[in-house]
Amino acid sequence: MTSAEYNTCVDLFSDGLYRFILKNIKDEDKAQDIVQDTFEKVWLKVVEVDFEKAKSYIFTTGYRTMIDLIRKDKKQANWDEVNEYEHIHQRHYTDLKSIVNKALNTLNEIQKSVIMLRDYEGYSYEEISQITGLSPSQVKVYIFRGRQNLKEYIGKLENVI
Repeated sequence: MTSAEYNTCVDLFSDGLYRFILKNIKDEDKAQDIVQDTFEKVWLKVVEVDFEKAKSYIFTTGYRTMIDLIRKDKKQANWDEVNEYEHIHQRHYTDLKSIVNKALNTLNEIQKSVIMLRDYEGYSYEEISQITGLSPSQVKVYIFRGRQNLKEYIGKLENVI
């Protein structure tokens, strides 16, 4: 595409691209910035873009630029909108071990044994199977059910702390 064809594209497609972007993000300043960035990107690739396909290329580039801006804005937070007191932890609990021990005591003996062997001692399922005389699949079932019971007992960590 020549520079004259590029100028023609700017005249023909900038308003349409602006309207398209504005309908999506509903911010005039950002829409103008996206259109400007889009045409800058097109200018950098002006020799590679075919004039007959310029409209498609411009709208695709504009759309991708808009998506990049939306993703970038989602990652950034405005400090004025943040309530800092929501992020301050006031409550302290220093004996989490006692809560876990109480939760373990609620389990039946088989569940407690296999969980202790697996999670505290680090034995494999096969080794636990040999120690307890259970099949490996039974060991997995008891561990799963025991962990589910622990999860229900302890609940959310916010309730514990």
